[in-house]
Amino acid sequence: KVEDMVEKPDPGEAPSDLAIIGRYILTPSIFEAIEKVSPGKGGEIQLTDSIRSLLKKEEIYAYEFQGTYYGVGDKIGFLKANVAYALKRKDIGDELKGFLKQIIEEEK
Repeated sequence: KVEDMVEKPDPGEAPSDLAIIGRYILTPSIFEAIEKVSPGKGGEIQLTDSIRSLLKKEEIYAYEFQGTYYGVGDKIGFLKANVAYALKRKDIGDELKGFLKQIIEEEK
């Protein structure tokens, strides 16, 4: 059960090491919550703030998964996620690994 949520806290101020990865099953009450919430970080309406406001009215649950999370909000994160995923594929992983080794050697 979720007790609280914070939208993009500074690392030193984060209340935990858990993160929201943006997959939700929401009740229709989220629409009213979105209309009532004020713009947050970056001057945007944040879904996290809207969900947080619902915590006073209804129970919110989260699923804590085990695995690696890749932030894909920037170019390097996007590339890391794609390379890591591709390396695990049986049909292309070995070939990609060989290619990466080759270009790393060429850069030395």
